Parts: sequence; structure tokens; C-alpha cells
Amino acid sequence: MPNCKTRSSLTRRHALVGLLSTAASAALLDPNALLAQDLMQGPMPAPEAAPTPVHFDFDTLSEDMRLAAKAPAKPAEVIKGFLTELSYDDYQRVQFDRTRTRWADTENARFHLNAFHPGWLFNEPVHLNEIVDSISTPMGFSVDDFDYSNVDKEIPETFEMPGVAGFRLMAPLNRADHHDELAAFLGASYFRALGQDNRYGLSARGLAINTGMPAGEEFPRFTDFWLERPTENSDKVVLYAALRSKSVTGAYRFVIEPGKTTTMDVTARLYMRENVQQLGIAPLTSMFLFGGADPGNFNDFRPAVHDSDHLILNTQSGDTFVRPLTNPEKLGHSYLAAQNPVSFGLIQRQRDFDHYLDAQAHYERRPSLMVEPIGDWGAGSVRLMEIPTDLEGNDNIVAYWVPEKTPQKGESLEVSYRLHWGMSPDGDRAPTRAQVLRTRTGVGGVAGVEKATDSIKFVIDFQGGTLSSLPIDAKVEPQVTVLRGKLTQSILSPVDGTDLWRLVIEAVPENSETSMELQAALKGYGSILSETWLYQWKA
Repeated sequence: MPNCKTRSSLTRRHALVGLLSTAASAALLDPNALLAQDLMQGPMPAPEAAPTPVHFDFDTLSEDMRLAAKAPAKPAEVIKGFLTELSYDDYQRVQFDRTRTRWADTENARFHLNAFHPGWLFNEPVHLNEIVDSISTPMGFSVDDFDYSNVDKEIPETFEMPGVAGFRLMAPLNRADHHDELAAFLGASYFRALGQDNRYGLSARGLAINTGMPAGEEFPRFTDFWLERPTENSDKVVLYAALRSKSVTGAYRFVIEPGKTTTMDVTARLYMRENVQQLGIAPLTSMFLFGGADPGNFNDFRPAVHDSDHLILNTQSGDTFVRPLTNPEKLGHSYLAAQNPVSFGLIQRQRDFDHYLDAQAHYERRPSLMVEPIGDWGAGSVRLMEIPTDLEGNDNIVAYWVPEKTPQKGESLEVSYRLHWGMSPDGDRAPTRAQVLRTRTGVGGVAGVEKATDSIKFVIDFQGGTLSSLPIDAKVEPQVTVLRGKLTQSILSPVDGTDLWRLVIEAVPENSETSMELQAALKGYGSILSETWLYQWKA
């Protein structure tokens, strides 16, 4: 007869809830996408005998994924037993038993690992393996690894998990005597990481396939992980992952180094089983509800709610393009073309508590995330998608690199890049030019005067670099372009008593059916003095 297992409850519930909100948003365009894929792929095959330790290296994994791409996609495994009966509330109450944390028995171990329980939304098991001296051994988990003391459900006394939902890594990130959460892999190919003083915010993904395309998005999954057991005083953790999907397979290598800015070196080897409409490399997923140039109409005491407020792109020419994020009334798309970009990412530029006034979420501590390509990525575009939402629990911002040439069925692609997670990672602002401090929008014309006008006013404040040290009579000129609209006014002036320069633009949209694209930068003394501001205004 099964009975209820009890243990003392040591929780990390707050972080888990945040992670689950991201995993649940994996089906951004189709909330039933994950479930639909699971039903389509069928039940789990009959269990096999426990595997024995085997040799492992990245090339072997890559060859396995290359061969897998030549065969039809296999049905996905699905969980069984009591795991399928966990409700949302049950799942939230299950906690990993911290006394069974992996790697904690290594002397001076800098990295610890524990697992997320399968069940609820996570009904396809993820398999973890440990590597020691190039030998891989499965990491087994059972009900003994979890605390069910707050779960009002009968739990089997003995039950070996078919896998887990994902895992988290801990390291002494903020204090030498405490293992803070460092990174988590949970849901499809989603993962998150933290720099010093950060709270979980935006996510990265292994790969995006057909995001926002008519045929519907495909969600690849990391089905298996291999983690190198860290040695004493290791300053990095290395792990590998197998990515599987209907159209693509992949072999991934991650090298994670915690710090003020935590870095992840990623190598992805992709193998095309089928043709796809669009492949998204190094995809990032975030949330923007309202704030800044897009205050919305939420009747909220907080002046801003967002995990990220700008998209940024650094080019080989030395230009930094900055695009404020919005929460549009209808789906928005932007493509920023580039040749071998230096970096791109989603950033949280506003770092003052007063900008948010949220004493629980602390949006001022959400990490920025920059993608630094390694090697020549060639021509392509950074694609930004802005999806309408009325809830801050929904991730509605997606950005990724789209190569100019999409690999076709039977072809392969290898890409390498470094992810920078932190309060102000490299590339999140121009180092020598004035930065876009904030953007505001409103009706055109003179404030406080009744008027009937079709013009839209855009107010952009620039700060820093050479610009902030120039006298008020400096010969600085704005360079402004407007697409699908007419520029009616462009005025640049210093703001008295500050080191700010304010650019006021007024433009009239071409019509009420199309978006208006604006671009502005400040030029003087033969050089560009500021970041380049980009904006998409939608009727």
C-alpha cells in the first residue's frame, strides 16, 4: 500500500515559480503547442535495461545527432504513474530535498546541482548523465530525492523517476559562503542564468524554428544532458545537450562561468532533417508589459513593468543601434540587417527602483543578456517580435539571429557564441558615444494647447560620451529618417542644468494601417556622437 512521504520542507519556491512562468510561455503563439506535440508523438516506449557507463565526448554526441537527423523523428517519451496526476498546486509544493544535492560531497565544490520534478506541464522526461574522466554514467532520481510534505496526495514509497523536468545549478555567486542559484534548464530548450545581484528575468533558448510563421512554431527540446562533474575549486561547469525536434537535431556544448557578469560559451551543431521556413539562432525571450515610451492603459501603481526595455545591436562599423521595446496592440515584427554582428541582445537599461516601484518583483535587478557571436556569422538579420499581452506573466518579446541562408534538408550548421548575463554586460551600451537614456511619445504640437493634429511627438534624451561635455552652442545636428511617414519637425537642444541633450521629433504617419519606422542619431565635428535610436510606431 503506498503511503505519503514526509520530510522537512526547504524551499526555493519563488525561483521555481519564475522558471515555470517562462516554461509555460514556450507556446507563445499557440498555448496548446506543447501539449499538441506530446499527443502527436505518442506514448513512451517500453523501458529498457539500465544503461551502463560509456565513453562520452562532444564529437560522439554530434555524430549521434547527425545520424538521428537521417531517420524519421522518434515518438517522444511521456511520463506515467502518479506523475501524470499532479495538479498545478501539487507541482508547486513539491521541492527537491536539498540534503540530496548532487556534487555537494566534493571538497571545496563550487558547483551544486539538483533537479526539477517531472509532472504538470513537464510530461516528457529529461535524462541527466554525469561525466567523470570522459566516462558517462546516468544520474538516477527517485521519490527519495524530493520533499512531498506539503502535497496532499498519496506518493509511492518507492518510485524511480523516468527522468526529470530539468535541473538547476548553484554556485557562490554573491557570497563566498553560500551557493546561490546560477542557472536553470527547464522546459523545451529554455534556460536562464544570473550574474551578481540579479533576479531571474529573461530566458534564452537552444533554437527557434518557424517562430511567428503561418505553419506554426516548432519547439525543439533538450532531451538529454551530460554534465562534467566539477573538480575541486573548478571555476567553470561544462555540460552537453542533445536537441531533438521534428525538423532538426542538434548537439550543444555549454561552458558556464559565474561572475559579476556570468558567461556561457555555447557551441551548437545543427543537423537538418527537414526544410524549415526560418531558423532562429541564439533566441532570447523576455517580457515587456508597459513603461517608458509605451505606458499602456493598465491603471497600475507601478510606472513600468518589464524584464527588458531595449533591443540592442552592435555592428562591425562601430554603430550601436538601440530599439525601445513596446507592447503593441497587434503583432509587431522588426528586422535589423547586419553583416557578422559584434553583438546583440535584450537589455534592462533602467536600474533605479523608483523606475518600477515593485518591492516584490524588483525589475531593476533583472539581467540584461547579450549575445556575442564567435567566428564569422556572415550576413543576416536580428529579428524582433513584439506580441500583445495584458499579463506580466507572459513572455511577449522574442529576438534572435536569422542567417541570410537557411540550411536545407540534409545540411548542417555549426555556430558558436558567448552569452553575457548581468546588470551591465559588455555590449549593452556604446562605450564612447552618448547613450539613449529614455524615450517618450505623445501627441504632436505645443503641450498644454488645444489642437487638432495627426502628428506624433517623440522625445529622446541622450547622455554621456563626448556629447555631455560639449558647450550649449556646440555644432551638433540630428540625423533623422522616417519611413512610411513624413518628418515635420526635428529639434535638438541641451537640457539646462543637466548633461542631457534632448531630441524632439514630430512625424505624421503615412496612413492608419501601416507602421512608421524612425531612426535618429546625433552628429558633430565629423563623427557620430550617439547611439542610433530606432523606433517602430504602430497605429
